Amino acid sequence: MINPAELDLLRDALATMARGYSALPEFTPDFDQPAVAAVLQTVAERMQDNYPYYHPQYAGQMLKPPHAIARIAYAMSLWVNPNNHALDGSRASSPLEKECIVELGAMYGWDNPLGHLTGGGTMANLEALWIAGRLRPGKRIIASAQAHYTHQRISDVLGLPFAPVAVDDAGRMRLAAIESLLQQGDVGTIVATIGNTGFGAVDSLPAILDLAQAYGVRVHADAAYGGYFGLCDNLGPAARAAYDRLNEVDSIVVDPHKHGLQPYGCGCVLFRDATVGRFYKHDSPFTYFSSAELHLGEISLECSRPGASAVALWATQQLFPLTRDGQFAGWLGQGLDAAQEFWQRLSASARFQPLMRPELDIVVYAVVAASTSAASTAAREVFARAADAGLHLAMMEVPATIVAAYLPSATVDSRSVTCLRSVLMKPEHGDWLDRIMQLLEASAAA
Repeated sequence: MINPAELDLLRDALATMARGYSALPEFTPDFDQPAVAAVLQTVAERMQDNYPYYHPQYAGQMLKPPHAIARIAYAMSLWVNPNNHALDGSRASSPLEKECIVELGAMYGWDNPLGHLTGGGTMANLEALWIAGRLRPGKRIIASAQAHYTHQRISDVLGLPFAPVAVDDAGRMRLAAIESLLQQGDVGTIVATIGNTGFGAVDSLPAILDLAQAYGVRVHADAAYGGYFGLCDNLGPAARAAYDRLNEVDSIVVDPHKHGLQPYGCGCVLFRDATVGRFYKHDSPFTYFSSAELHLGEISLECSRPGASAVALWATQQLFPLTRDGQFAGWLGQGLDAAQEFWQRLSASARFQPLMRPELDIVVYAVVAASTSAASTAAREVFARAADAGLHLAMMEVPATIVAAYLPSATVDSRSVTCLRSVLMKPEHGDWLDRIMQLLEASAAA
């Protein structure tokens, strides 16, 4: 779980950082070491009560371990504890954040977009929809029925009307349903989900953009989960077409703490039109005095933000550039391949029925049973048995109408079906599929 080499690298990096303050009079903050040690041991014991998120046998929720360089850089920066709200509190980390934003924007074909890091996708989407509401006051937000639930909640917070859009059997928004809503004339923004958190489905962005242009509405891309996969060379044709047109949307959200190898929380919001910064602009009587440059706090709804997130992300992007031919893209591609292989193996199983072919690295599958209610019961039993055997999955409630399309022999006697869901986001997952399938089949046969 812990590589001692990381602690050696952290110690060396801290020594280098400390030399930058060597001209100051000696001062070392004191603390009660035995008392701290005792509390830390208690905390360490309490922290044992977690699933093994770092291990390949954890194939449940979207929990990807941060890379060693991100952990070390984040920890190192805590001895300075920069606040990226204003340059006065983040002389080094604010410039690093701005460089990260340029690199993330370049990944989508944008040159110097307006943007900043956030605590996560929820805050990033809040800012994107806040700008949408300022540009289209009172207009409705529409998003997939399989979009993250925060879009409806955020719309409510912002006082904007919201409508969900029905999805097809592949988990994507139905285009006819989008157009039907657009024809009502009160839609201001379409949220296209680029990898929804349930199925990993990628909404049909090319068609959505064409509809948006025809009806004069904005498009926001919630790519919190799938935002990095455009770097891959093994996407399916439909997903590839969506990523190839991401540069045409008005705003993008991506979460480096999902596939970007970062610790929680590190989200990001980007705007194609930098002039939307006028909605953020404000004056502060005390935080902006050392520089006339634009402060990150002037283009963010959040005030105090951890500079450590920017330090960690910058270090990671230096080691693993956001290029289509690099190691980082290769790891993402391995997750896509693992999901496709897992889907194929489930298709050959007599006990499981996978749903839609995965577009990213998420696979959803039902347990074969005579009825949808029986399939739900069986899924919950498999989930528990697998956990006892050391294989950790996730469960998802899927509309019975979608499951019936893949399990037509089952009698539909429930509105939804409890399905199993595996997120194969670790590069090692492909090498562990034999063991994962062995434990899964054994759990179903018990």
